[in-house]
Amino acid sequence: MKSLMFAFLGMLLWGIAPLFGKIGLVQVNPGLALSIRSIVITSLLMGWLLASGQFASLTAVPPKAWLFIGLEGICASLLGHLAYYYALKHGEVSLVSPIMAGFPLVAALLSIFFLGEKFTPTKLIGALLIIIGVFIIKK
Repeated sequence: MKSLMFAFLGMLLWGIAPLFGKIGLVQVNPGLALSIRSIVITSLLMGWLLASGQFASLTAVPPKAWLFIGLEGICASLLGHLAYYYALKHGEVSLVSPIMAGFPLVAALLSIFFLGEKFTPTKLIGALLIIIGVFIIKK
């Protein structure tokens, strides 16, 4: 139940965020906007780590975890968000957001090949619905 609550909270916040992004990108280029976003987030996270006493635990994280979490950050938070900001700057939120929300389809397909996860009929139907949804809103 807790996971569903957080999933819906994340959905709500990710639904609100593009509106702020689109407004902010009116006067700022996507690279600078991403830098501002990253500075704000890093400052908040560092404050949280310090306040909660977890900052020292960063040194206990294994190198392999640093590598893969770092790669995830480069793909999602740097390159993915930069592409997202360029799309938002030059496109409509109502079109860009649903297309960007198709990332679970990519993750599901890659997880089959690289992580050995099973692709069930339910996952197939969900993937097809994502693709159909993108084509519907594109028109």
